[in-house]
Amino acid sequence: MKSWKLIAHAPKKVVQAALLAHDEIEEWDYNLVIAGRELSEDRPQDWVLEGWLPSEPAEAEKHAIASLFAGTPPAIDVEELPETDWVAQSQQGTPPIRAGQFFVHTPDYAPDPDLMNFAIPASQAFGTGQHETTAGCLEMLSAMKASGMRARRIADIGTGTGLLAFAGAKLWPAAQVTASDIDPICAEVVHSNAELNSVTIGPSPNEITMVVADGMDDQLLSLRGPYDLLIANILAGPLVDLSHDFSAAVAPRGSLLLAGLLKGKQESAVRRAYRKAGFRLARRLERGDWAILWFRRRNVI
Repeated sequence: MKSWKLIAHAPKKVVQAALLAHDEIEEWDYNLVIAGRELSEDRPQDWVLEGWLPSEPAEAEKHAIASLFAGTPPAIDVEELPETDWVAQSQQGTPPIRAGQFFVHTPDYAPDPDLMNFAIPASQAFGTGQHETTAGCLEMLSAMKASGMRARRIADIGTGTGLLAFAGAKLWPAAQVTASDIDPICAEVVHSNAELNSVTIGPSPNEITMVVADGMDDQLLSLRGPYDLLIANILAGPLVDLSHDFSAAVAPRGSLLLAGLLKGKQESAVRRAYRKAGFRLARRLERGDWAILWFRRRNVI
């Protein structure tokens, strides 16, 4: 299946400002998926904003990318990608990661006998462990467990590959775990990864149930709450929008693990929204330009 990429090179602060502008846009074509990254470790201030499309971009898509930049936008290049699973291709040979109690690797690597192992092949879903937000969530989950936190009901909203749901089930083996994503493709990915990692799909404790849902808009997600632990590694804009829904879904004194937000304005907006929704910040991690936040819900009298 063919796909195309839109490419705009700019300094780090300019690309980050463009990503913030994107978060504020409600009427965005979500067939156009965007992300920003540094070009290389030895050039940390040189970034690129990339947008992916399943069809050849027209002027409207180019204009949408250009409109994210204040002032004169950078040149926008278009690249046709080969008819291959280019996401998988880009991740082949990626080194494994160690985060907290976890060792995440592609199936061609040997497991680490001293850690909890997950084999996550390259796929069409976000959450292979390579991104700083996913690795940061694994580290924070490990810290939660080490603190003595208990969880009987866990939800992973925007699960992608299922990795964070798997990690929650491994740390709290008696918990009932529900994973959800807005993208139906993720359901197939999660089931495949569950089989690969000997994770049981089902409704019982120490099993994972996968649903396709937009945020918390699913009857099963409502019935299985309130949650002792709710995980959401998505984007800052949706996190702010979902603050009241998450507040209603998390048990008093329950925990909320949020990621997918940049330090600075995005983090401030998210922290402000969840403070108003009845949460207090319990712990914070930084991984690169990203913040990973552990909130506790205040007791309800």
